[in-house]
Amino acid sequence: PIPVHSEPEKYMLRAPSPVRSPVGQVFLALAVSGSASAFVQPGNPFVAQRTHAKSQGFLSAKRSSAFLAPSAASPRTLNLNLRGGNKILGSGALNMAMSSTATAAPPAVEKFRKDYKPTDYSVSDLDLLFKIADDSTQVLAELKVTRREGVPAGAALRMDAEDLVLNSVSVDGVKIDAARITWPEKDVVEITGPLPASFTLSTDCSLKPQDNTQLSGLYKSSGMYCTQCEAEGFRRITPMMDRPDVMAKYKVRIEAPKASCPVLLGNGNLVESGDLVDGRHYAVWEDPFPKPSYLFAVVAGDLGSIKDSFTTKSGRKVHLEIFSEHANVKQLDWAMTSLKDSMKWDEDRFGLEYDLDVYNIVAVNDFNMGAMENKGLNVFNTAYILASPETATDSDYERVQGVIGHEYFHNWTGNRVTCRDWFQLTLKEGLTVFRDQSFTADHTSAAVKRIEDVRVLRAVQFPEDNGPMAHNIRPEAYIAMDNFYTSTVYRKGAEVIRMYNTLLGKEGFRKGMDLYIKRHDGQAVTCDDFRAAMADANSFDLSQFERWYTQAGTPKLAVETIYDPVKKTLTLEVSQTCPPSPGQPAKEPFHIPIRCALLSRASGAEIAPERVLQLKEAKQTFVFEQVSEEPIVSFLRDFSAPVKLDMLRSDDELSFLMAHDTDSFSRWEASQTLFTRAVLANVALSKAGSALVLPPPLLEAVRASVMPLLSADSKADLSLQAYSLTLPTLATLAEEMAVVDPDALDASCSFIKKSLAENLRAEFQKVYEMNALPLAPFRNDKDAIGKRRMRNVALGFLSAIDDDSSHKLALDQALSAGNMTDLLAATSCLASASPCAERSSAISNFYEKHAKGDDLVFCKWLSLQSGASSATLLQDLTALLAHPDFALTSPNKVRSLVSVYAANMKAFHAQDGSGYTFLADRIIQIDSVNPQMAARLASSLSTFRRFDPARQVLMKKELERIQASSGLSKDCAEIVSRTLKA
Repeated sequence: PIPVHSEPEKYMLRAPSPVRSPVGQVFLALAVSGSASAFVQPGNPFVAQRTHAKSQGFLSAKRSSAFLAPSAASPRTLNLNLRGGNKILGSGALNMAMSSTATAAPPAVEKFRKDYKPTDYSVSDLDLLFKIADDSTQVLAELKVTRREGVPAGAALRMDAEDLVLNSVSVDGVKIDAARITWPEKDVVEITGPLPASFTLSTDCSLKPQDNTQLSGLYKSSGMYCTQCEAEGFRRITPMMDRPDVMAKYKVRIEAPKASCPVLLGNGNLVESGDLVDGRHYAVWEDPFPKPSYLFAVVAGDLGSIKDSFTTKSGRKVHLEIFSEHANVKQLDWAMTSLKDSMKWDEDRFGLEYDLDVYNIVAVNDFNMGAMENKGLNVFNTAYILASPETATDSDYERVQGVIGHEYFHNWTGNRVTCRDWFQLTLKEGLTVFRDQSFTADHTSAAVKRIEDVRVLRAVQFPEDNGPMAHNIRPEAYIAMDNFYTSTVYRKGAEVIRMYNTLLGKEGFRKGMDLYIKRHDGQAVTCDDFRAAMADANSFDLSQFERWYTQAGTPKLAVETIYDPVKKTLTLEVSQTCPPSPGQPAKEPFHIPIRCALLSRASGAEIAPERVLQLKEAKQTFVFEQVSEEPIVSFLRDFSAPVKLDMLRSDDELSFLMAHDTDSFSRWEASQTLFTRAVLANVALSKAGSALVLPPPLLEAVRASVMPLLSADSKADLSLQAYSLTLPTLATLAEEMAVVDPDALDASCSFIKKSLAENLRAEFQKVYEMNALPLAPFRNDKDAIGKRRMRNVALGFLSAIDDDSSHKLALDQALSAGNMTDLLAATSCLASASPCAERSSAISNFYEKHAKGDDLVFCKWLSLQSGASSATLLQDLTALLAHPDFALTSPNKVRSLVSVYAANMKAFHAQDGSGYTFLADRIIQIDSVNPQMAARLASSLSTFRRFDPARQVLMKKELERIQASSGLSKDCAEIVSRTLKA
């Protein structure tokens, strides 16, 4: 209900749900007289129940209508859509002027980093009362507000508010007159001055969380009430300066039916709880630390949990509890282990101790992100917290460990020290990604973790840096902030933090972190503040390093080596360039750390130990002295900077590095360069109409990698070897092409893999057999993970042959697998096989015995099909959209079906454009339900200018169709418009 209180009579407008009104529907202007105490947000369809009469194009509702006077005729229902601006409903005559002309939504407001200024008012304390009921939720808020020094007394109080019903506003207990409340923007409410220097602001709002499909603010998922407030979701709960530099202490009381919501959770520590009348109960939570609104959280529902505790280094005992739906409780143990490991690691590595008495985590089925670091009450997508051998792969276990760590590490790098504004998002996210990567590396294999991170960076972030959505890790402008939760901000941001660590060393980086925390604990700060702390703690000049924050794009290094046998010197001539990006036609040189060593051609030993070169000029020369022989240069070791490398090497040198480099990452990198060279050479042959060829050096290099694995006493790191035998992703390979040819690229990769398998079939078969593990007990230690990884790489090669024998081998594994890693690997192999009985059996077995009734496993079933190579794929996916277990309102299921398909290069980029049409249809469909999800899907079309002209035309047509669709969200509109403008 949207109550409109007036004295002495009451009027009522009813809203079925707060969903987005499509552009192009009837425009409604409300003219009112008298005082008012209810405010309606634009964009929310509602029904006005009034007797009405048409008169010269106007609709009028008088006090004598039947709704207000029982003796009048029965009321009729009129469906109306409110667009454009907020209006106040009050006593007196209510005149509804209806225009016959469709009106577009108000233009989205672009925000710029350069325009930052503090708010006129601050909030020190915020007390909230949530009254949760089945039909609606009432939120009462009390804010302790203070006008900042120097701000005039007449300054308006400007707050963010969106998609809520504001029933009343009071200052120091006195209700504010309606004339003093305006809506200058769709999501901004202002109370005009004068206002006291300090005062208590009270608001009363009504929400419908059950109708909130955007999953931002307070919403209901599988019977559970939960919140997601980052970046700008708190404004959907109650009016507030919803920005990270407004930090307040929060206290929340939650009231709800005890039968349906026995668990009531909030930020901070539990200070009170008890029963109420009518089967309701309450809980009061208080967070003693000031925080921005995006870290606020409440959860209410019927949940199970596991409990544990952690004793901090100072001896304080912290209660740990992880909640989920009752059926999933058995899958929470790994998350708890990971949480305790995270807490211990942060104490040991950075001296950072947890600061509350309790740490709660809640698993939620419907969640736009992976997880959220709300202070003391993390909310997680179930995909990033549930793990058991039957439902989670080895990669899932590692992902859960990393994400648990990531959200915990935010307690200091994000919560205690937060970002001043959203342009500084990488300050907390890039830093915390680096911290979670380091944590995982310390608990697994550092070399393998580094490879995994670089694979994702190259496949996802490098294309982003090379397209119309390229942006600095610290953006300069945005329309919808949710669009900048990108791989650039997170993963490239983490690489920038890693470069601090490389330049300053581990101890120097720790000194910088200590100073950063000491200076800024309890503050909202900037990337420049972090850089200054690193520089000051180490007396190190980082002024040029700022360019990593101000320039987009991926730098490219060109390297030439000159050996002088007389002077016994090796000279490296290194130059750097960076291509233009949107709004940045020219770039200044970056400050780039390059880890480098010189290896003996005879033994592979280091004849010049590793050193860090600092490239700061467009072209720079580095000289190694006393080099006794012409060496092989091991360059950019451990991928010490997020750059592309152009360095002339022979196939023999690459094979040598693949076998002998003392840096694990560089050994893997040599294998990837050999694979890339072979694939691109065959792409050229394919375009020329020539027969494809397996290069002998690649065959011999792969054979040399496989042969040691056949020894029973091999000491090889199986995970590292498995990655060395894995071809680069198509997305990574596409970055090496001026014009992407999906068909030739896919054909070339398939040919290389199949040819290697045919030449080394016996060897791969033996590797497969040697790495079998007992079905029980399940182990997820380094050795077991390595064996499964290597065995499934061997299966992948054998399956590339695509014959009866390989089909049977994969089906046997799928039917007998005792864990999800082996089941998913085998079924995925068959999903891309030519049509055969084994393929159908494997896919059916996966659903009937594993996915049915389990949403996360069902998502894997969707992914293995949407990522497959199949002539009937689009028809199959269209049928899956109608599957009874699929729902477009579930972000996990949409990602598994639609996002994975859009990353399936050959299928998505079908020459007839059917893949683009399929995606555009889904984007338009989803945008009205979940704009964040739609915008992320739209980014799949952002690189359309990288393809051939025919595909460009087809993709552009769909982008224009999306842009022209009725009621397009600002999230999606920003992505589409930037893509088309590029």
